[in-house]
Amino acid sequence: MIDSKIVLMEADITALEVDAVVNAANSSLLGGGGVDGAIHRAAGPGLLAECRSLGGCDPGDAKVTLGYGLPAGHIIHTVGPIWRGGSLGEPALLARCYRRCFEHAGRFGFRSLAFPAISTGAYGFPRDEAASIAVQETRLALIRNPRIEKVILVCFDARTTEAYRRVMAAGGERPVNYGE
Repeated sequence: MIDSKIVLMEADITALEVDAVVNAANSSLLGGGGVDGAIHRAAGPGLLAECRSLGGCDPGDAKVTLGYGLPAGHIIHTVGPIWRGGSLGEPALLARCYRRCFEHAGRFGFRSLAFPAISTGAYGFPRDEAASIAVQETRLALIRNPRIEKVILVCFDARTTEAYRRVMAAGGERPVNYGE
């Protein structure tokens, strides 16, 4: 069953032993606040040096680096959308973040990944909608790539965890159309 491969937890994403952690990065990829800052601090200066060579990242896209000081071997950096009310394609952009991360996971052969709640912090994306997109895109990716053994959805607080829990409990697959 697909959902048996999905783990929901409140945790420090920088401490997880997975093939890759996903970084909710800003477009410079040079570090910032929240998850991005925590990953950069934990990974150390080698990450910043590698990120400087990448030339940034567009919203909805993703780039891969080594994990440096993290237990994770790699970091997939993705730039989520800033919430501006939802009518500017934010849901489609967030879905694309997840798709691009899973594409990289397939290309690199990653079998375990940990995702933060992309865009729900400083970028203001509503938790419930972000959770729905994250869970649906994860379920679809696990169908497309059965070699992925585990996806950890890491939440930073109880309210975010509860939003994800509600979506997970809703169960069945729903059509995914984010206005693309």
